[in-house]
Order: sequence, then C-alpha cells, then structure tokens
Amino acid sequence: MRNPMKRMSAPAKLATGVGGAVGVALLTAACSSAGSSSTPAASSSTPASASAPSSAPASGGASASGATVITTASSSAGTFLTSGSGRAIYLWAKDTGGMSACTGACASAWPPVTGTATAAGSAKASDLGTITRSDGTKQVTYDGHPLYYFVGDSGPGTATGQGSDNFGAKWWLVSPAGSDVTASVGSFTVSGASTAATPSSSSGGGGGY
Repeated sequence: MRNPMKRMSAPAKLATGVGGAVGVALLTAACSSAGSSSTPAASSSTPASASAPSSAPASGGASASGATVITTASSSAGTFLTSGSGRAIYLWAKDTGGMSACTGACASAWPPVTGTATAAGSAKASDLGTITRSDGTKQVTYDGHPLYYFVGDSGPGTATGQGSDNFGAKWWLVSPAGSDVTASVGSFTVSGASTAATPSSSSGGGGGY
C-alpha cells in the first residue's frame, strides 16, 4: 500500500506541517496557562487603621513650681510681709544664726514657710533664701530670718500671733527691711490678694489654709 504522504503535493505537505506546529504551540500555551495560578497574592501590608496607636505626648507641662509669693501689706503699724494670699508671716526671736529653733509642737503651732519663694510688693528678692530644717525640708528665710505662719490666724488679713511669746520667745511680723515689727496689729487689709499666687503646696507643710 502506498504511503498517502508521498502522493501529497509539496504545498499540501507544507500546510500540514505548519498546521501541526501551530496546534502543538496552542496546546502548549493552553497547558501552561492552566498550570499557572490566577489567584492574586495576599497583600502583606497592614491597613493603616490596624496599626498600633502612637503614644500620646507627655502632658505638658510640667506642674507649676509651687513657689510661695512673699509680698507686703500695710496697716497702722506699718508695712510687713505676708504670703500672696494675704496670710501674715512671722519671725521668732529665739532663732539665732539663721537657723530655726522651732520644731515639734512649736512647728505645729507655727508652721514654717517651706519650699521656694518669689518676691512681690515691697519685699526684696535679694533678701529671700532658704535653710534646711532638721527634717530635711527647705524653709524660706528673709534677711536671714526663718519665716513662719500662725495656726491661730483665722485667715488672710489677720495677725493674732503678733507679739505672742509662745514657746519662750516673741513672735513678730517682718518689715520689708527684714526687721521685726513690734507695734500691735490685729487685722489688716489685704491688697490684691484675689489675684496673687497662693502659698506653696510643697511638702513639709507651709501651713496653708
């Protein structure tokens, strides 16, 4: 039996060869396409909404220093030191060498003015200072005198501790010059106390109201 391909013309053979090659190419492409995954890769990026929140900034600010304002008030007895809220401030005649002799029960009745202080009114900033008490707290001084409040004063504008000899020595109001005010003072008018800074809230008890 004769081979049919021998009976085909040259153009026919060429067409058959080309057609076969095209078919093979199409089949190969189809297989290749079927073997590849059409599923997109999962995104590895995290949505912005899922990211951890950043830490909030530290609260601003630093709390205030709590410094006591040492200012002045005037009465018929003259001008003397008070706190910014109008509380009378005293020195004690028993204190010597710039140190406080008032401790224990004395310090409970006559609380030291503690912490740091700023000057206002006729008070002199250059006369302000501090000493370290036996309990480690800082007590405000003025012209070398340790300063105190008196628990017997009912509030701003009163100076019932003036001239007292509690605990064996006199307690006096303090003039802007740093000397003791010996005249009698029971009460006085507080000027601008409503807008003045309040006494220090520092530890150690400034005896604030």
